[in-house]
Amino acid sequence: MFTFWFATIVFIGTYIVIASEKVHKTVAALIGASLMFLVVLHGPTHGEKETPGQVLEQGIEQSQVQPSPQIGAELLHRAEKYGELDVFARYVNFDVIFTLAGMMLLVNVLSGTGIFQYIAIKSAKIARGSPVRTMILLVLSTAFLSAFLDNVTTVLLIAPVTLLVATELGVSAMPFLMAETMASNIGGTATLIGDPPNLIIGSVARLDFAAFMINLAPFILGILIVYCICLRLYYSKRMQVTVEKRARIMELNESAAVTDPVNMKRGGLVMIITIAGFLVHGVLGLQPCVIAIAGAALCLAICKVDVDHCLEKIEWSTLFFFLGLFALVSGAAEGGLMGEFGSLLASAKDWNVLVTVLVVMWISGICAAIMNNVSYTAAVVSVVAAFLATTPAFAAPAARELMWWGLALSVCLGGNGTLVGAAANLVTVGIAEKSGHQVTFKDFLHYGLPVTVLSMIAASIYIIIRYYVCCI
Repeated sequence: MFTFWFATIVFIGTYIVIASEKVHKTVAALIGASLMFLVVLHGPTHGEKETPGQVLEQGIEQSQVQPSPQIGAELLHRAEKYGELDVFARYVNFDVIFTLAGMMLLVNVLSGTGIFQYIAIKSAKIARGSPVRTMILLVLSTAFLSAFLDNVTTVLLIAPVTLLVATELGVSAMPFLMAETMASNIGGTATLIGDPPNLIIGSVARLDFAAFMINLAPFILGILIVYCICLRLYYSKRMQVTVEKRARIMELNESAAVTDPVNMKRGGLVMIITIAGFLVHGVLGLQPCVIAIAGAALCLAICKVDVDHCLEKIEWSTLFFFLGLFALVSGAAEGGLMGEFGSLLASAKDWNVLVTVLVVMWISGICAAIMNNVSYTAAVVSVVAAFLATTPAFAAPAARELMWWGLALSVCLGGNGTLVGAAANLVTVGIAEKSGHQVTFKDFLHYGLPVTVLSMIAASIYIIIRYYVCCI
């Protein structure tokens, strides 16, 4: 009982501290993780070494899955290896950590070439200095980049140029920045690596890059088209500029933004190879982290860059935040808190598959907006996995996948709901404040809430259509 309440207090308390922003989220997550390691989570150094059978029994008990003849030599072998792991390796999903780290390294090399600034300036010139057309092109560029890069990194690269373009046009930068933030979270939903929640879901559900592209990318493309139409209708008469200001944009030299064309070509080639690797990693039997790290290593090897500088620019704060978050959630699961959540979900065992998925979607979308979508996904994904494994209605693979796609859509799109819903939101607000634009929680809600509600409605319609096409 002590372990349960201790884990519950640490888990909820850490989330409250993260949401309050009184303490840096990484510090809060690491403190919470440390408390879990000290009191709740156990490794091979705590008492006698566990046998494979003991580890296997614990895993079955925690996941609420009954033993079956399917549990064979492979699972026992994994249990044996698990018993030998240190405490961090047991409870942290390093597939997600190293996938993010590898993509950050790749982006760091490419960002030094000026390619992303080139894309932003070129978009403005293609739009011929029209604020609305420029916004739409920047939104599409942001969404496309976010599908293949971390959306936080995309915002960091696009936002400074957006401020430059808005200044030259003489219009407020806030509509541009907010639209790009929404686009980064929408575009990141399309692929396995576009948004961290997808990495977590893909790792647990064993869904590869190609599966995300096939099942989510076409829908997300449709959402983006509708979003751009809405932006045009809303801002077409609200943002007008003079001919002289349009001429300033046309005078910007996008080619001057490219500072290292040699490394741009080499790094771009490696990025294409890496993305191709993500497309086929499931067929090759490779984890996403292997593809990402291999791509980063190849890029560092063939591009003439300062390796130490590239490593320094990795967003270590983000990576350590995830390290702490995974341990925090594992502690809550070990203490029994996730089991309590699972019992609430278990009450839906007799519900219709479609109703269950839609309820989980909307609850998840709301919680993701309030708690931060990464934090919520890390907490709920194991509960959903256990529910699917023990619910006869979800015995069919199509029904299980319907739940995973619904969860992925809800947590990623729900991240647009509030200022703390996604990491990209906080980054955008930070950039805006440094440039003199103050953004309150209410201000962000004005932009994000309508986008979230409408995109969630569209996602629900998509899931309903999939259910009648694939699950009946």
